[in-house]
Amino acid sequence: MTKIDTKCVTEGYKAKSGEPFAMPIYQSTTYEYDSTEHIGDLFDLKKPGYFYTRLANPTVGFVEEKIAAMEGGVGAMITSSGQAASLIALLNIADAGDHFVSSSTIYGGTFNLFNVTLRKLGIDVTFVDPEANEEEISKAFKKNTKGLFGETIANPAIKVLDIEKFARIAKKHDVPLLIDNTFATPILCRPIEHGADIVLHSTTKYMDGHAVQVGGVIVDSGNFNWDNGKYPGLSTPDDSYHGVTYTKNFGKAAYITKARTQLMRDLGACPTAEGAFLIDLGLQTLALRMERHCANAQKVAEFLAAQDSVVEVGYPGLRGDKYYDMAQKYLPDGSSGVIMVRVKGGRQGAVRFMDSLEMIALVVHVAMNRTCALHPASATHRQMTDEQLIAAGITPDLIRLSVGIENAEDIIADLKQALDQAVQ
Repeated sequence: MTKIDTKCVTEGYKAKSGEPFAMPIYQSTTYEYDSTEHIGDLFDLKKPGYFYTRLANPTVGFVEEKIAAMEGGVGAMITSSGQAASLIALLNIADAGDHFVSSSTIYGGTFNLFNVTLRKLGIDVTFVDPEANEEEISKAFKKNTKGLFGETIANPAIKVLDIEKFARIAKKHDVPLLIDNTFATPILCRPIEHGADIVLHSTTKYMDGHAVQVGGVIVDSGNFNWDNGKYPGLSTPDDSYHGVTYTKNFGKAAYITKARTQLMRDLGACPTAEGAFLIDLGLQTLALRMERHCANAQKVAEFLAAQDSVVEVGYPGLRGDKYYDMAQKYLPDGSSGVIMVRVKGGRQGAVRFMDSLEMIALVVHVAMNRTCALHPASATHRQMTDEQLIAAGITPDLIRLSVGIENAEDIIADLKQALDQAVQ
């Protein structure tokens, strides 16, 4: 079987004899045909092909094939952002009046999407402590519950999810498990192998890696039985699309086909061909970069843990970390490059530390080549109450440190001088 680092380079676009070696950018919204019958067959989904770039584009398609192969899914769909991926993933299975369950330790933007916007659309959510036992989490499920959601590595709390526990709970209630695998990437963890049904990424992060292109992706495992009576949108005729029944017509690819032909069609949260090309460039070096991110983060975490001016370091690669054993199970090749650190002095101490950094960038971003830092309570999670922050594993003094691929000694030197200034 082809190894994951080889898939980063070889999956997706494959040049034929005499064709360009590099994947072409098909910079076109439009495609030409020989007959109206051909166009009709495309719209009826009887033949593969392209009829409008909002739904599909050759360049985008090649990258979708690569990501699906990397995650071990039957298909993938790239979106304009990670937020769009989360939105479409839920709207694909939940209607107004439905409900889903989510881990409380998730990215702030996702939390707000679930807690505010989806509620406005009539889709309810119950947040649960991911560390609660199976019986306790099961209490959150209702007759109209349509899915269970979690993050492999929680952003920014850096808590590792017990994916197999969540998978057992989802299976017990006959609903799909949706996992955001952004921080781990398929290099470090492939949730489908642990029972996840749908995998999401913000490709803006490590998959891109260079802070040049916003994007998201949904990967369909093809393993969930949508014909269980709970998902009529997938198992009964879709009147908005020629009466197609997705489970009947597309089998294991029912979910991802519906996401594309119904929701991407209507919401238009599509990527550009050039954007997909840039994501592919990032994917080609993803395995190499993740190896360096993990190695650097391990050194940085060990340095920080030894400093008297540091209250706490959260990094699953550290022996003694609460999630060390969980990381050994789900992240045996490395714990990613993101570290949670708390410095002495509370919120003001955290701010002084941040403002003293020199080489390390202060940006509202994470998981890229450059080392960067963020104070979530002042930025990405600013909309949360103190109670919600605590439930998400965030304290006012928490700093999210994203360790890049620079020389580890230079990163540590900048952290040391900033810590020295912060505690003066």
